[in-house]
Amino acid sequence: MTAFWPSTEPVAPARAALVIIDMQIDFCAPGGWVDQLGEDVSNTRSVIPAIAEALDIARAAGMSVFHTREGHRSDLSDLPANKRWRTRMHGLGIGDQGATGRILVRGEPGWQIVPELEPLPGEPVIDKPGKSTFHATDFEQVLRLRRITHLVIAGVTSDCCVQSTFRDAAERGFASVVLEDCTAAVESRNHDATMDILKAYGGRWGRVARLADFAVAAGGPHD
Repeated sequence: MTAFWPSTEPVAPARAALVIIDMQIDFCAPGGWVDQLGEDVSNTRSVIPAIAEALDIARAAGMSVFHTREGHRSDLSDLPANKRWRTRMHGLGIGDQGATGRILVRGEPGWQIVPELEPLPGEPVIDKPGKSTFHATDFEQVLRLRRITHLVIAGVTSDCCVQSTFRDAAERGFASVVLEDCTAAVESRNHDATMDILKAYGGRWGRVARLADFAVAAGGPHD
């Protein structure tokens, strides 16, 4: 089991958490923001079954489960001007009206988590205005209060919010693992490059593993 973690293993399953990053309609569903930009959502959608399996494993093992959503206040008071400008360079920016409501605005249809991965009652959802789950949220406080020391990270996108959360977790002393086959980028080459960077030198910020490794470490079924 220790081989799964980048250092020591958690003293109990409840001291580890599965963190599912931004599996939202705007990123992962037809008609969402990425789709409206003319990009292919097949990559981000392709990991939904694997993430659903990871959720089953974590829940059965007694681990904590967190979900995140990237989004902004309806008045966009927490949206930096440069971030809005960058997103509008693609033709449809944060806060603009799209086919699934205003893009990445809290409460809008596109901001919701995809139905296949809907959180269970009692599973915290961290609403974040930035890329990292630690940025401008109470995520770290909640982890400390729950005495969580180890994180397993999945979701989208691997080259943006997933790696940002992974790196910030290391800076805060959490032992973290990214599940390579439970995360994706819109562009496959970006996902592959990100995984190569995260794996370099044995893993600067933690470990990169696969779903089957997680199943073994958690004591669940595996192929």
